Formats: sequence, C-alpha cells, structure tokens
Amino acid sequence: MAEPESPETAAEHERILREVDSTDTACLGPTLRSVYDGEEHGRFMEKLDARIRNHDREIEKMCNFHYQGFVDAITEFLKVRAEAQKLKNQVTDTNRKLQMESKKLVGAMEELKQCRLQQRNISATVDKLTQCLPVLEMDSKLREQMKSKRHYPALKTLEHLEHLHLPQVSHYRFCKVMVDNIPKLHEEIKEVSMSDLKDFLESIRKHSDKIGETAMKQAQQQRNLGNVVSQPSKAGGRRFKKDASAGSEPEVKSTSPTSEQDSGILDVEDEEEDEEVPGAQDLVDFSPVYRCLHIYSVLGARDSFESYYRKQRRKQARLVLQPPSNMHETLGGYRKYFNQIVGFFVIEDHVLHTSQGLVDRVYIDELWEMALSKTIAALRTHSSYCSDPNLILDLKNLIVLFADTLQGYGFPVNHLFDLLLEIRDQYSETLLKKWAGAFRNILDSDNYSPIPVANEEQYQKMVGQFPFHDPELEKQPFPKKFPFSEFVPRVYSQIKEFIYACLKFSEDLHLSSTEVDDMIRKSTNLLLTRTLSNCLQNVIKRRNVGLTELVQIIINTTHLEKSCRFLEEFITNITNVLPETVHTTKLYGTTTFKDARHAAEEEIYTNLNQKIDQFLQLADYDWMAVEAGSKASDYLVDLIAFLRSTFAVFTHLPGDSYAHSAMPGKVAQTACMSACKHLATSLTQLLLEAEVRQLSLGALQQFNLDVAECEQFARSGPVPGFQGDTLQLAFIDLRQLLDLFLQWDWSTYLADYGQPTCKYLRVNPTTALILLEKMKDTSRKNNVFAQFRKNERDKQKLIDTVAKQLRGLINTHHS
Repeated sequence: MAEPESPETAAEHERILREVDSTDTACLGPTLRSVYDGEEHGRFMEKLDARIRNHDREIEKMCNFHYQGFVDAITEFLKVRAEAQKLKNQVTDTNRKLQMESKKLVGAMEELKQCRLQQRNISATVDKLTQCLPVLEMDSKLREQMKSKRHYPALKTLEHLEHLHLPQVSHYRFCKVMVDNIPKLHEEIKEVSMSDLKDFLESIRKHSDKIGETAMKQAQQQRNLGNVVSQPSKAGGRRFKKDASAGSEPEVKSTSPTSEQDSGILDVEDEEEDEEVPGAQDLVDFSPVYRCLHIYSVLGARDSFESYYRKQRRKQARLVLQPPSNMHETLGGYRKYFNQIVGFFVIEDHVLHTSQGLVDRVYIDELWEMALSKTIAALRTHSSYCSDPNLILDLKNLIVLFADTLQGYGFPVNHLFDLLLEIRDQYSETLLKKWAGAFRNILDSDNYSPIPVANEEQYQKMVGQFPFHDPELEKQPFPKKFPFSEFVPRVYSQIKEFIYACLKFSEDLHLSSTEVDDMIRKSTNLLLTRTLSNCLQNVIKRRNVGLTELVQIIINTTHLEKSCRFLEEFITNITNVLPETVHTTKLYGTTTFKDARHAAEEEIYTNLNQKIDQFLQLADYDWMAVEAGSKASDYLVDLIAFLRSTFAVFTHLPGDSYAHSAMPGKVAQTACMSACKHLATSLTQLLLEAEVRQLSLGALQQFNLDVAECEQFARSGPVPGFQGDTLQLAFIDLRQLLDLFLQWDWSTYLADYGQPTCKYLRVNPTTALILLEKMKDTSRKNNVFAQFRKNERDKQKLIDTVAKQLRGLINTHHS
C-alpha cells in the first residue's frame, strides 16, 4: 500500500498543476524540471492524469453544448477551404512569377556582394600599400644611394626608414627582414666610407707637394702684392670666406658622379692663365672627410673615427718629414720637401676650421712642434753638406717663403728664422771659400805691373772701378800708368760683390738695419782678415815670387788700405746705418793690408838675405894664405853687383814718384840696411865659425879687402835717402875688429875698453878672444908672427898676455 502523500508535496503538486494550466507552453520547462527534481513524480503523474480527465470531461460538455456551432463552423470552413485553395493557387502562381523575376535580382545581388567584398579588400589593400609604399620607396632610394656611393644620404635615408616608416608596418614579414638587415647596412656604410677616407688620405699624401706648391705660390703673390700696395690678398679673403662656409653643409648637393667621387684632388690644369692662383683648399675635395665624420657621428663611433684619422695623419706626417738622402744636392729637393710639409699642414688647418672638432688646436700644435723640430734638424744636417753659396741663398729664400706661408696659416715660425741665422754663418763660410778662389785667381793671373792707360776713357773707366785720385797723375800726358797693378781694382770689386752677396742673404729675415749692418761688417772683416789676408800671404810666401812682385804687392796693399774708408761708405749707403752709431763694427781692412805689406817687406828682406847666403856659400877662403890677393873675392864682387842691380830696380819703380805711394823708397832703404847688416853678420860668422881652426894674416888681409868692397858699396849710396854714413855703420863692428887685428893695437883696445870714446868700441872681447885663439895656433910655417921668428917666445908670451887680459875683461863684464 502506498504511503500517504504529505501536505507539502500535495500543495507543491497543486501549484505546479496550476502553473501548467496557466503558463505558456514555452515556459513549462522549468516547471516540469522541478517535478523531476523531486521524488514524487509518480504521484504527480497520477494527479496530472486526473486533471486531464477532468479537462476532457469539461471539453466534452462544452462540445456537446456548442456542437451546432461546430457544424456551422465546419461548413464555413469547407467554404473557406475552396476559397483558400483558389487563393493558394494564386499565391503559388504569384510566387512562381516572383521567383522567376527574383533570380536576376539575386544574381545581381550576388554580383554586388562580390563587388562590395572586392571593394573592401581593395580599400584594405590600398591602405596597407599606402603604409608600405614609403618603406619600399625609401628602400629603393637607399639601394640607389648605396649603388651611387652616396653614403651619407644613404645613412640619412636608413635612419628615416628605421625610426619613422618601419615601426608603422613592423608586423609585415618583409619589414622584419629589413629591420634585421639594418645593422649590416650600417657596417657596410661604415666600411665603404672608411674605404673612401683611406683613398682620400692616400690621394692627399701623393698630392701634398702640389697643394703645398700652390699655397707657397699664393704666399709669394701675397708678399709681392704687399710690396706694392698694403691691401689684404684676395686669395686670403677667399680662404676665410671658404673656411666660414665649409663644414656647415658637408653633404654634396650636386648629384653628378664627379661631385660624389672621393678623388680628393680637383683638376686645375685647364684654368685660364689670367685667372688668379686658386687657394690651396680649392684644390682639395674634403667631402670624403666630412661624409665619413658625419656617418661615424650618426652611428655613434665619432671617437674611433677621430682616433683613426689622427693616427693615420701622424703616420703621414712622419713620412712627409723624412727628407730624401740627396735633398742637399739640388734646390728642387728642398722645394719638394717644403711643398709636402706645407701641403700637409694646409690640409690640417682647413680640417681644423671646418670639421667641427675632428682635430683641435692642441693636436695641430703637437704635430707642428714635431714637424718643426724634425724639419730644422733635417735642414741643419743637409745644409751643412752644401758648398755652393748660390744654392744656400736660394735655400734661404725658400725657407723664408716656407716660413711666411705657414705663418699665414697661424703656425709659429720663429725657430725657422733662428735656423736661418745659423745658415747665415755657413753661407758666410761658403762665400769666403768662393771668394778665396776668386782672390787666388786674381792674384795668380796678375802681372804685378802698373796698369797702363792709353786715353781718357780707359782712365775714367779705371777710376770708376777703384777710388783713386792723384792730381799729378792726371796732369801727365797719355799714355800713363797707375801705380798699382790689375789686382787692386779687381780685388776691390770683389769685396763689393761680397758685400752685396751678404746683403742678399739678410733680406726678408726681419732684421733691423743695425743687425744687417753688423752682419755685413763682420763677414767683410772675415773676408779681409782671413780670406784675403791668407791669399796675400800665400802669394808673398810662394817660392817663385820675385822682388819686383813683392814691391808691387806693397804698393798695391797700400792703395787697398786707403780704399777701406770707401768700403765703409759703401756699406753705410746700402744699410743706412751711420758709422758713428753705437756698437757699429769697424772694418779691419787697414790692419789686413798693413800686415800683408809688412809680410811682403819681410819677405823682401828674407829673400835678399837668402840671396846673400847663397853668394856666401860660394866663398872659398884660404884661411892659411901667406898673403892677400890684389882685389876682393869674386863671390863678393858678384854679390855687390847683384845688390846694386836689385836696389836699382827699387829706385826706378813708377810708384816711387807718386805721392800716394811712399813705397818703395822706405822699403828700399830698410831692405838695403837689412842686407848690409845681414852681410856684415854673415861675414863675421864666417870668420868665427868653428870649422876655421887656424887663421893666417894673409887670409885676414884678403878678408879685409872684401869688407872694404862692402863698405865701398855702402858709401856709393845704392838707395837714396840715407843720411851721411848711416849705411856704413852696418859694417862698423866688423871694421873695428879687423882694424884691431891688422894694426895689432891691443894696448889702445885694452886701455880704452868701456869708454864711450874708445876707438874699438864695437869690438866684443869674446869675439876678439876667439879670433886671437885661431891665430895663436897657427903652425910655424904659416905663423902669423913668422916675421918675428927671432923673438918668437916673446911674441907668444905677448899673445898669451893679451888673451889673459881679454878673459879678464870677459869675466869682469859677466860679473
């Protein structure tokens, strides 16, 4: 038996049934679900069936009640059915017609749908292409720029592509490929631009001399222009204008291949001759440097680029500063060396002013300091090999131009001018050597004869060459002779040429007039005191020089000595420094020519004495002769004849009559006195020499004849100007000695010895003793006292007594 239903369940089932009756069929789901969720759905089904049966009974009652109406409704429905069928047929027919007509519309609609779809696709495609097209255009432009080696524009394009365009289309696969390729392009641009820079560096290394040559030509033009008008050079103005504008637009705007090539050097050979010389910077295309600098700056590698550039330029500087081994041989070697250095620093100066920090002043100063020291060392070494003063002068002018060129670019060049002062000393030395050769040629080719002139034209020409004025000579008729020989005007002209040569070197050295004057005077003094003096001394000392030549040299040096004041005036005129100026160096020409004249005089005296010695070597005395001959010895007669002819030459020289030449009169007097003194001394030594051990009275008497011949020569006045018996005094010592022995006047000698009035005042007791000893030891056969043989002992005793007394005098004199 079933369990009784609880009130709650019954109430719930009742509620559900009411909801089923009142609720729309579409909403029965939740209601029925609540029945199945419970456990009393069986009872619910029973109640539901009961409820259905109740509704069926109510429907049946209602149908029975409305049956007639139902029948009527069916009848009406059947009528409507026929009408409905007719309407259906009409609708079917209408539908068929509509379907037939709508097929075209549907096709058009499908076509429209496809068109709309295509339109949307096309619009989307256009939008996407609009976004991608700038990227592709930039990529195409980039490739074209890379192909045409426009690397800096390519880098700019790549930068725009990377930061502006690619981020907008980054989801496309080709954009990712492009993004991945950007670092490779950066490296490629860096490598290619660095390659261009290397080509540029190599090009300017090869063409530095051309750049420097142009810069030095420009400096020469500026200097020449400055000598005419005090205006700044056009080229200089162009340079600063160029410097101000360069670097602000490193990108080359022109698209021509030439402007994009990194040739480095522009062709200037086709310029018109009348155009001004282009600035040194105008010869160089610096765009490779600017492009590479900006490329590395954009890529964040500026420091490495600056380091590389400076390192390479330092290497090139060392190569440029290495002079060729044969540079000193020609001026072209020096010029090429300077051109390369100037070209190097002109380029660096331009880079300094236009590259916005690629190089700085400290770097340039370090390079210049190194270059200056190496250049000065090289010039000091190579110039020392040079022996040609013309080459040294050209080198000096080249160094000045080199210094002026670099000074125009702001480089300090004081040390170069200090070097020029050193080279000036070497220049002076080479000039002295050159002029030494000139003087030697003049002196060797001179005939040492007075210069003859046949007419007034020749006379004036000579006076124009050498400052000479003699009223007496001017009064004489033509032909006439100048007192000096040809070498006087030639030497004077050479001295003036030397002064001009010294003046040429001092030009453009920024020296004051006083310094130039001092330099010229010191160099001229060296020329006179060393070079000319040595040449004159060599001429005077050479073996084959004759007495006539020596006398002419004396006359010549006298006139040259007097010309020194004209040389002083000449130097004053070309330097505009008065001789009275403080610290002005004086010319030492007077001393030089005096020394030369004295040397010539001494050489005359020496030559005469040597000739006398040669004659004396011919003396052949028989020191044991019993008696003397009837005349003087032959050698002495020949000697006296030589002396007479020699002094006759002195007397008849043309210069002797000129007021401007007191020589050779005094020289002749001195030479004659010197010859007589030397002859007297030599004869005395001949008598006293140790080889003559014994001496006879006959030999002494022959010797006396020779001395008398010498005295006769002295009395004859071989040279005018001597007063009284002045020349005879040269033989007074020998005369008194011979008289003492020949007259055997010992009592007078011994009694009056030491008194001013002594008859034999000039006889030295030592000399007398030596001669007495020679006579004492004579053999009996040829004894001096053979005539006194019967009293030989007494005479020998007398000699001993005289010898003893002479020794006493000698001892007393020494004590």
